[in-house]
Amino acid sequence: MAKKLVVIDTDCGIDDAQAIMMALAAPHIQVLGVTCVFGNAAVESVCQNVLRVLSVCECEGIPVFGGSAAPLVGSSNSLSDHFGGDGLGDVIKDKVPQWEQKIQKEHAVNAMIRLVSENQEQVSLVALGPLTNLALAVRLDPHFPKKLRDLYIMGGNMEGKGNMTPCAEFNFVMDPESAYIVLEEYLCPTYIASWEYSCRNSLTWEFFEELVNQDAAAARFMKMITSKCWAYSKEAMVNKRDVYFGPGFVSYDAYAMAACVDGSLVTESIKCPVRVELQGSIARGMMVLDQTNQLKKSHSVFVLTKCDAAKFSQLLMESLRQPCKK
Repeated sequence: MAKKLVVIDTDCGIDDAQAIMMALAAPHIQVLGVTCVFGNAAVESVCQNVLRVLSVCECEGIPVFGGSAAPLVGSSNSLSDHFGGDGLGDVIKDKVPQWEQKIQKEHAVNAMIRLVSENQEQVSLVALGPLTNLALAVRLDPHFPKKLRDLYIMGGNMEGKGNMTPCAEFNFVMDPESAYIVLEEYLCPTYIASWEYSCRNSLTWEFFEELVNQDAAAARFMKMITSKCWAYSKEAMVNKRDVYFGPGFVSYDAYAMAACVDGSLVTESIKCPVRVELQGSIARGMMVLDQTNQLKKSHSVFVLTKCDAAKFSQLLMESLRQPCKK
């Protein structure tokens, strides 16, 4: 059976690393390239983080491309320290040796357009960070979305609950204009793993302990980068997620990747038009679901709501039983 072709756009934090490993571990997935964007860390750190993940999984042959370092409009928002200043828990002190030479010279946006154009209607694009690279891609090539097989996004919210602001999720609020452009102009089948979806389908901390204590290189790497990160500690102070949804282990970006790897694990979704709010002083960056068709938009997206926890858990387990042998 032909492999499913995937391009991953990432701001590689700890949960992005988990999602990338999930794609690498899936035998029917072929990752054509990884494009980097600012978000969890500066884009230079993101590039190095991706190289580290590919090295741990012995998949260094996958090309990595540096991309957008700031939002489409205005100055860069302050970066979150959710996963540490470097995105991987601040436990790795040394830079990747000669990392600049290991990054492709082609810009991430150009690479994204090229890889998809060479494999029209065959590529699934999985977006795990701010959507700046995707917005630039459709500006450079207005036909780019039509060339995609489908699009999977981790980001946005569906109930006005936010983790960065009272009403908005991190990836969207870091570049609301790009999120707006993507959800208006990407008419391909689009699947959104929102913040609430991820949190409502959380796993237990006991599962997390079992996950990172497997005897494999990727598991040891994940245990190391989560070891000093408060977001991966059940003893950490109560955060916004706990207030809204209760305690649990959530690997946010892995939910979008899991939907791409195995669509059958998504058991419920809402199909409706959506729009990103740009003007509100409190709600800027919030994704609005238009279930009553007041916006009169021409296309809808799938907003995921429930997943099969057993299937998702299995994909996570398999993702850390690496290195990759493809």
